[in-house]
Order: sequence, then C-alpha cells, then structure tokens
Amino acid sequence: MLKITGEHYCIMKLKPDNSLLEKIAEVAQAENMESYLIGGYVRDMLLERTCTDIDVVTIGSGIQLAQNVAKKLHIPDKITVYRNFGTAMIKYGEMELEFVGARKESYRHDSRKPVVEDGTLEDDQKRRDFTINALAVSLNATNYAELLDPFGGLKDLEKKVIRTPLEPKQTFSDDPLRMMRAIRFANQLHFSIDDTALQAIAENRERIKIVSKERITDELHKIIMTDKPSFGFKLLDKTSLLPLIIPDVANLKGVEKINGIAHKDNFYHTLKVLDKVAQKTEKLWLRWATVFHDIGKPQTKKFINNKWTFHNHDYIGAKMIPKIFREMRFPLNEKMKYIQKLVRLHLRPIALTEEVTDSAVRRLLFDAGDDIDDLMLLCEADITSQNEEKVMRFLENFKLVRQKLQEIEGKDAVKNFQPPITGDIIIKTFDISPSKSVGIIKDAIKNAILDGEIRNDYTEAYQYMLKKGKELGLTPKE
Repeated sequence: MLKITGEHYCIMKLKPDNSLLEKIAEVAQAENMESYLIGGYVRDMLLERTCTDIDVVTIGSGIQLAQNVAKKLHIPDKITVYRNFGTAMIKYGEMELEFVGARKESYRHDSRKPVVEDGTLEDDQKRRDFTINALAVSLNATNYAELLDPFGGLKDLEKKVIRTPLEPKQTFSDDPLRMMRAIRFANQLHFSIDDTALQAIAENRERIKIVSKERITDELHKIIMTDKPSFGFKLLDKTSLLPLIIPDVANLKGVEKINGIAHKDNFYHTLKVLDKVAQKTEKLWLRWATVFHDIGKPQTKKFINNKWTFHNHDYIGAKMIPKIFREMRFPLNEKMKYIQKLVRLHLRPIALTEEVTDSAVRRLLFDAGDDIDDLMLLCEADITSQNEEKVMRFLENFKLVRQKLQEIEGKDAVKNFQPPITGDIIIKTFDISPSKSVGIIKDAIKNAILDGEIRNDYTEAYQYMLKKGKELGLTPKE
C-alpha cells in the first residue's frame, strides 16, 4: 500500500530483498559515504518491472565508492571509470552498476552540455528529467530502504503520468533530449504526459536541433521497439517534433480531396501497419522498414481518371532510403540495403494474389532471398481496409502465395541462387573478351531459369548458353 505524507514529500519503507544492494550499502556505510539508489531502478522496482541497471548517487566521489564496491564483489577488473564525468560503471553478471557523485547542473542556451558542480541529494534529484526518475532509496544505516520523494514521483506513478520535477519549459530547454525521453517513457510505460509538460515540448520543439542525430535516433529506436509504437509516433506528431526529426514520415500525413474523392491518410495507415508488425516481431529493422514502406507516396501522388494513384511509390521510396539513413545517422550497410529491398518489393506479393504463377513466384524468391518471410509479414500487415471481407480475401490469397513460395523453393531452390554458368565459362567457351555479350547471355540464362524454361542445372544452362551465343553470332571454341 503506497502511503503519501505531505504534498511534495513522501517516505515509504521498502524492503529490497537484494543481496547486491545490501553489499553496496555495507560498503557505503563502512566508508561513511552518504549514498542512495536513484532513478530507473527505483521506478521499476515500484512498478514491479525488471531492471538490470542500478544507479547509485553518493555525496562525494562516485568513482571511489565504485572502486570499493568492486573490491567487495571481488571484481576490481570489471570497473570502467569516466573521470571527466565523475562516474564509474561495474558489470556484475547481468547487472550494470553506475556510481556518480551528487551534483547540480546549469545550462547555456546554445548547448545541452551542463556546467556541473558538486551538490546535495536534493540538487541531484532536481536535475533529473522526470519526477518518477527522481525517486531515491536510502542505503544509509540511519534510514536504510526509505523512499525519498521530494517531487511527488510516487503520486505520478500511481496516476501514470510523466511530469518534470521543475518548471517543464526550463527542463526541456536545458536538455532538449528530455522531450524525446518523455515521449519514450510514456510509450514504454503506457503513461500520459502532463498537459503542461506536453505544451512545453511543443513550445520548445526547435531546441531539438541542438541534440545530436545519434542521441535522437537512440530514442527513436526505443520508441519503435515498444509494444505499440504508434502511440509514440502520434505524440511526436502532436508536439510537432516529427517534422524536425523525420520529415519524410511527417510528409505522409494529410488527406487531399478532389471531386469529393479523398485518399487515405498514409501517416495513420503506416502507424496501423507498424502496430500490426510489432505484434509479430521484435526485429528492429523490419519495424523501420514498415515505417518507410510508403515513404514515396507524397512524391508520386496523382489524381487521374477520377481516382488517386501512387504509381512507382515503391521504387521512389527505395531510392529515398540512403538519404534518410544519412540524415538519421543510421548504418549505411546491409541494414540500409535490407530496408531498401523491402520498400522496393512490398507491392510484389500483393500483385501475386491476383495470379500466382510459377514464374512470378520464382522471381520474387530470387529478389527477396532470405528476407522473403519478413517481406510477407510486412505485406500481410499492410492490409488495413475497414472492409473485413476484403481483408479476409487478401489474407487467404496470401496463404496461397506462401504455399506456392514453399513449393517453388523446395522444387527449384531459387532463393539466393547463382546461375550455374558464370561469365568466365562464357568467355572461355566462345573465346571472347569481357563484353556486353557476356552480360546478355548471363541475364538470358538467369531469366530462363526464373521463367521455368530450363532447370537450375549446369547441363541445361550450358546448352541454353550455346543457343543464345549462336543468336548473337558467337561460335564456341573447338
């Protein structure tokens, strides 16, 4: 039972049955260092959530306390010291322990990096982003395991609300990343954001520009990995942060009407698809592929013959991905190529539902390769029609496509296949130099296999090579 005493201050006796915490407390007491658990571990303990990060704040040197704790745990080599920040980290099994000296902070307007000074516990709690993260538990002998809550964080946990310890405009202006963190915590914990804080985010949104892209992206990853990421994206939109951090996604929003005919809002459609994908997979980059799958629609939107069209939005969207990745500091590697592939191919399985030919299935398997299952999951989630009969019809057709994919792959082994005839074989057979003819023959063999004209077999492919060479006026070497 939570007991609140006083409007802004409460103490609740906790009984943390944790030998690790007891050992930390023993060291702090032996060294006469006033110390407290603080932040996420306390919050999650109250919410009965699992947390593997323990933050300890001490009045004095956090590094000194960490070194002594590491000795107590017999792991002195597991400590990492960050002297510039006055912090130290210890890896202990699955737990990560961070120790820091209590401090107070002040900010310049042009930077989110604070000027740091030694401070009291209250100073340290004031600098925390939200009341629910300012909760502290004493590790001291005089009041061991008591909860220290000067800002009503316990009440906010009960009410499921995100609120700042100090005036929110100042909190978000000082460190604009806190705007993203507010949305992320609300999304993760299924909390709401206090109205005053929400308004302050909207008013300070331009301050997000001083935050590094990497820090923003880290928060976006955490939002997209929640069980219902649409909630976070809607808050990013509501506070007008979205156009500043992912403008191409923000551009999906809106409905245009001509002659009384409107297209769907592609932003909200995308969020529906994202939530459906999130129910099926924990794959980060598949979720991002879902966010970007219709990214080309604003550029391709046209009203023709009294209907809206988005022709080639798959192709245009795939071409947009490298620029988006560079802007967001996403990795320019196989992750980018994976998302490009899914964006480029996301209409192909839907087209297959109309006529599932062996040739079309082979080509889809060849183009999608090992990502075929991810592509199918995305495409099935992409059916968001309000017409239940239409949805059921599409999903039943997708079942047929999946069956056909399994049959063709089992029979022809098309996925990721390499044609049995290489360019070197063509060059040696016809005694020619590397040339356009080599590429023409290679493509002809690949297409013949995908179209089912020949099997994925060396002998059949070799005979087909001789035939295509003859058509090009080439004669095999004796």
